Amino acid sequence: MSSEILINVTPSETRAVVVDNGILQEVFIERTEYRGLVGNIYKGKVCRVLPGMQAAFVEIGLARAAFLHASDISIPQGQTGDLQESEVPPITSLLREGQEILVQVIKDPMGTKGARLTTQLSVSSRYLVYMPDTQGIGVSLKIEDEQERDRLKSCLVSQLEPDAGGYILRTAAEGAQEVELLADLQFLHRLWAKLMDRKKTVKTSDVLHEDLPLALRSLRDLFSPEVEKIRIDSVETYAKVVKFAEGFMPECVSRIELYKGAGPLFDLYSVEDEIQKALERKVSLKSGGYLIFDQTEAMTTVDVNTGGFVGHKNLEETIFKTNLEAAQSIARQLRVRNLGGIIILDFIDMEEPEHREQVLRTLEKAMASDRAKHNICGVSELGLVEMTRKRSRESLGHVLCDPCPTCEGKGYTKSIETVCYEIFREILREAKQYETSRFVVLASQEVIDKLNDDDSTYVAELEQFIGKAIVFKTEAQYGREQFNVVLM
Repeated sequence: MSSEILINVTPSETRAVVVDNGILQEVFIERTEYRGLVGNIYKGKVCRVLPGMQAAFVEIGLARAAFLHASDISIPQGQTGDLQESEVPPITSLLREGQEILVQVIKDPMGTKGARLTTQLSVSSRYLVYMPDTQGIGVSLKIEDEQERDRLKSCLVSQLEPDAGGYILRTAAEGAQEVELLADLQFLHRLWAKLMDRKKTVKTSDVLHEDLPLALRSLRDLFSPEVEKIRIDSVETYAKVVKFAEGFMPECVSRIELYKGAGPLFDLYSVEDEIQKALERKVSLKSGGYLIFDQTEAMTTVDVNTGGFVGHKNLEETIFKTNLEAAQSIARQLRVRNLGGIIILDFIDMEEPEHREQVLRTLEKAMASDRAKHNICGVSELGLVEMTRKRSRESLGHVLCDPCPTCEGKGYTKSIETVCYEIFREILREAKQYETSRFVVLASQEVIDKLNDDDSTYVAELEQFIGKAIVFKTEAQYGREQFNVVLM
């Protein structure tokens, strides 16, 4: 599989995408006015401890206090007392209000929720994640070869000092030489030493450590041997990325390219069109079937439909083929849209158990390349596939879109008839309470047209009933559901 990383830079925004064989797979967006916070380390102050929730709110200088659960607090060695390994001590024994602590963001603020924090701090490099408060060496689960896992561990074991912290070998470490791993290890130790020095002078609620900007982070986190090119359309960013690569990732320098094409970079492989499609609720399948994505606060649901696909053999075969195509499309859409949390997949019901198993295997295979941690729980009693996908940043839709001001995010608006009847009821209510010579109704053009035309008979009857004149006036700024009844 040939992959490319495309990085588009403007003064106000940086966008990075991963394209496999010409097909968009992942989208990352970072805006100057609001950079992602995941990975940032702050000197925070506990502003509220909630024993009933086993959590605390910590002030780190954001609009909303951030959330810290007791399970995300590291307990110093030798202070676990009589607790079992899986037990979490009471939050009141770990924190107190007004206490200053170092915290790291593990989830960006989403919607009405503040950032999610941990005190289990870590810093990352190309091949390693360094965790000062833990011990031991872990290896990414995506490195499956046992001999390679053992080789990587042995490269670090000889260098570890007692109580020097723990490490995770990242997926990118597969095939790395010992000298490269040791260079990363030394870099992380120097970085951590600098952070501890800064800790002494940084004020409360200030950032102690910021993760790399998106262009450099993309190189560190997204590059793999399968990536053939990294195209960048900014001369300044290109120079920064090359300099970063020469110091930390020399093997990829030759693949970094300054894009000088006549058209915009994201017009390659129709990336802009694919991003627009990822904001739509409906996703068409090549067979004629389609998917419907509904994202709510609690979960995301995906409904699979045959649509115009009638097949060539029988109904079961038609459903099976649609579900197979849907499984592959769903895996890609989850990555592109960056959907996380609980995800419910409603495949079309299949009679054959073998078909159900094959669709599930296809989904698992398609999800195997997903960088986000996920878990497919199988088919429920209702025939739904339940899965989870780790969410650390806002979905693509939430980054690029605001709730509709007309429907206020509901996804639908009241019918014109409903709004007209509400106006009638409001007039009746006010006619009983106030003395006035006439009523003036302010509403949108389509509602006024309905009242003047189709509902004119009802209006005349209402005027006769209340003994008052009713005047209608169009308010250009009003949405369909907005109206005012004014006494004159």
